[in-house]
Amino acid sequence: MRTALITGATSGIGEACAHLFAQQGYRMILVARKQDKLEKIAKHFADKYAVEIKTLIADVRDKVAVTDILEGLPGDWKQVDVLVNNAGLSLGLEPIDQGDTSDWDTMIDTNVKGLLYVTKIVSNWMISNKKGHIVNIGSTAGKEVYPGGNVYCATKHAVDALNKGMRVDLLPHGIKVTAVNPGMVETEFSKTRFKGDEARADKVYEGLEPLIAQDIADAIWFVVSRPAHVNIDDMIIRPTAQANSYVTNRK
Repeated sequence: MRTALITGATSGIGEACAHLFAQQGYRMILVARKQDKLEKIAKHFADKYAVEIKTLIADVRDKVAVTDILEGLPGDWKQVDVLVNNAGLSLGLEPIDQGDTSDWDTMIDTNVKGLLYVTKIVSNWMISNKKGHIVNIGSTAGKEVYPGGNVYCATKHAVDALNKGMRVDLLPHGIKVTAVNPGMVETEFSKTRFKGDEARADKVYEGLEPLIAQDIADAIWFVVSRPAHVNIDDMIIRPTAQANSYVTNRK
């Protein structure tokens, strides 16, 4: 029985991944902060696809809680084949001199430290199991920077570096490591960035067709379903109408 662990599983890319992995017959460990939504999603997928699902309510920023809740899993649930480090967010779009330091802390603690806390534990399981695949959800913001992106871009540049470091460090153990870096994807991302301002969030995608969460889940499935001798180190995915952070083709 193959097992996938997905963080940030209640919306966007995380939820789409959970759907796809359940469809492919994986049993899943779904990690998220929102208990009601997580339990609803888990029940739906378990009923529809007849797969086992463990739900873990945790904020990846909380090292103690993450450690306790993961290490508290039964031994057979620590046979994780795929880890999808999806939990992440962006807050604000102010220039560096006007940034909200609380937003900075949240982004750094979630996007970088949260990813590390989960990876530290699960990578040790994979080493013991002598197999595994870690998929880190980065961003094109980890490849270039844009006005107002400062700290968010810095966190995703960190994910890019960590992905490369993991690939080197885990190579002797036969563990695969991949970064999937989306461009513009219409999820709750922009609504979160603009703190619920839906009109402002909608303008981000105005005049073009962005990616959707399913597009990224499909790419992740392609990555993890390659033969054992194949590792895709790094993947960048943008909508056809986006060439980079600055150049888009809006109708």
